[in-house]
Amino acid sequence: MGKDVTSAAFTREDRAQYRRKVRRCLDVFALMLDDFAFDAERPTTGLEIELNLIDAEAEPAMRNAEVLATMDDPLFQAELARFNLELNASPRLIAGSGFADYEHALRTSLDRAEDRAGKSDSRIMMIGVLPTLTERHTVVGNISANPRYHLLNDQIMAARGESLDLDIRGAERVRSYVDSIAAEGACTSVQFHLQVAPDTFAAYWNAAQAVAAAQVAVGANSPFLYGRRLWAETRIALFEQSTDTRPDELRAQGVRPRVWFGERWITSIFDLFEENVRYFPPLLPILDEEDPVQVLHDGGVPNLGELRLHNGTVYRWNRPVYDIMNGRPHLRVENRVLPAGPTVVDILANAAFYFGLVRALAESDRPVWSQLTFSAAEENFHRAARHGLDAYINWPCEGETQADKLILGTLLPLAYDGLDRFGVDPAERDRLLGIIEGRCRTGQTGAAWQTARVEDAERRGRSRERALHEMVLAYAELQRTNEPVHLWRR
Repeated sequence: MGKDVTSAAFTREDRAQYRRKVRRCLDVFALMLDDFAFDAERPTTGLEIELNLIDAEAEPAMRNAEVLATMDDPLFQAELARFNLELNASPRLIAGSGFADYEHALRTSLDRAEDRAGKSDSRIMMIGVLPTLTERHTVVGNISANPRYHLLNDQIMAARGESLDLDIRGAERVRSYVDSIAAEGACTSVQFHLQVAPDTFAAYWNAAQAVAAAQVAVGANSPFLYGRRLWAETRIALFEQSTDTRPDELRAQGVRPRVWFGERWITSIFDLFEENVRYFPPLLPILDEEDPVQVLHDGGVPNLGELRLHNGTVYRWNRPVYDIMNGRPHLRVENRVLPAGPTVVDILANAAFYFGLVRALAESDRPVWSQLTFSAAEENFHRAARHGLDAYINWPCEGETQADKLILGTLLPLAYDGLDRFGVDPAERDRLLGIIEGRCRTGQTGAAWQTARVEDAERRGRSRERALHEMVLAYAELQRTNEPVHLWRR
């Protein structure tokens, strides 16, 4: 979905041609997987962080275009809502001091962006869902100016044929009827990319699916929406509902949602692209001029534009990516389950836990997905989103185990092993995984800190609205210290 689009309407013939072209791309992709030389010699990683803009009163600041205009930095771009930005870190290896290099680069970029945002009376926040957002902020008028977001909104709402019904029940409940996808802008995430070879892609994707619950449990940072306390990671439910193209009747028939955990373990990356084509109608049927068959026949690298664009409108929590860099194609697992924040070092701790854990599991002699049903992995994921570290997770040989105990006793040792296989410097490995351990031992994730801070303010007589605003301002100051969240004072 990084592609800019300008078309405002599509005909039946547009959609028919697009379907034919997508299938043609899929056939070419299958041929490439059989005998094409993909770039896979070194396991390069990538990282994206979605950000919020707030004003001095902790209200969302609708100024992303203004801030970007003063930055002139290709690493930053607009996101869905006018109070969102996205930072795309330069890809790098994590061997040796790779994580420390990421940290330095991210902090430098964010400090520069913070300076520019200040000139527009704004501040930058990394958080899963901005707690001071209200329904009046998530309206179509606050969608970013980029035409692709408005086109996507039009197509999703047209596919649904009626307003979206948000209904999230947690400690409290939010029910809201919205006439656009603007509520999706409340979801700000961090995405981890891992480049893998075609023959190992399935193992890494399966491993990522299996560990998604543990990631969310220890990384939860989104307990509030529209002034209500909901799930530890409310972002999961909000994203699933805010982009749902299915009216009630199609949901009742079991039609698959576009925000999707999936339904089975895979044996090839082809399984995922083929499912996307088979199950999901095109939202943005925009045609490229490329003939992928001819390009492949001539010895070139097909762009597969239609297939890639279609893949970008199916929002898997672990998404397959086909891309081209320096004239060579490569494959990536894009991990999308985690919220942004609380700090840069917390994000890198989450990254270290994820990269280490998936490598250890992907290279295991007895794969975890041979011992765990896919439905159990999905149930684990939603339990973790609801309850954070208090969630009970089903794991082979462990049964139903509370998330903090499972991570400390079983998963952290695997993550250490996986980072050793990547060649990560032991001091960096210990520093970052020590943060994951610290959250498990204290029980303090970003979500737990936010919740405790608001509860304390309410006990002292603050209204919910005032408590949330005070908490966000305190969070913003603590974020700038880069002190891990498990050490934040409540």
